[in-house]
This record gives sequence, structure tokens and C-alpha cells, in this order.
Amino acid sequence: MTQFPDLLKKLHQLDFDYADGNGIDFEPYQNFISPREANEWLKAWTGNKQADASALFVFGQDGTGGYAAFWIINEDKDILDQPIVFLGSEGEIGVVAKDFNDYLWLLSQNHGPFESIEYPEDTSKINNDFLTFAKQNSKSISRSVLEIINDAQSSYPNFKTWIESMIR
Repeated sequence: MTQFPDLLKKLHQLDFDYADGNGIDFEPYQNFISPREANEWLKAWTGNKQADASALFVFGQDGTGGYAAFWIINEDKDILDQPIVFLGSEGEIGVVAKDFNDYLWLLSQNHGPFESIEYPEDTSKINNDFLTFAKQNSKSISRSVLEIINDAQSSYPNFKTWIESMIR
């Protein structure tokens, strides 16, 4: 199994505060869920006993059980250079960020995986803890939430189709 990146562990030590709906709805993990657990979940989520989650490395969830994961689509790239995706408990599907660097900028703008898919136009506030972390650790430049999400979705347009092809 792929090693949980040290930088992701450091990020997950920060406080993901839901703030009664005004913060980030995200429960970070300190390890990826097991491949077996990911497969069982994706089979249940899609209603397809043949669904294969081997390309999804789940690193956290929202409060309703929707999963955030790295989608391992670029075999020659490091895990932090893979796209980050979200599969929500109510059927939400989307590419959140094209890599970990952009993901950090989303968090700095108070957008976790769920908020990025459901409320990309909400640009109401900055999260100073995540902003500091992004400035120290991201190799990309800060952009608006919509720019990051649009770039991610245009860079990886096949994610939604791939997931939808498994739904029964």
C-alpha cells in the first residue's frame, strides 16, 4: 500500500473546524483507508459488485461520510501530484484540485472537498491557519476557488464519466 505522505500528515494536524456550517466540513485521516475497505465502500456507493477502487486513495471524509481521495491516474507522478476527488454521500462527484498544491489553496479559502464541489462560488472567507500552511508548502500560486476547480475539472474531465460508468 502507498505510504501516507508526511506533508499530508502535517496538514491533517491542523484544525478542520466545521464552525457550525461556516467552516470546513472535513474529518482528516492519518492513514489511507485499506484497499479492501475502499473497494467495499465503492461497491456499495455505486451499487456495482464489480466496482474497483484501486485507483482511489481515501484520506478523509465529510460529516455525512463522503470521501476525499487522491485519484491515481498518472502512474509516473508522485501521489501529491495526483488529482484530488470527492464522492459525496448524496451522489456528489467531482475533481476538487488537480494536485495537492492547489488543494492547499482551496483550504486557505475555507473550501474542503465537499465545499469545493457543492459551493465553489462561495468565496466568503480566508482560513488563516491553512493560508499560512499553503504559503509555506504549496509549489503553486494562489488562485480563486473557481479557477482551481475549473482547472482541475478541465484537466481531468474523465473522472465523473469513469465513476458514473460504474453506477448501477
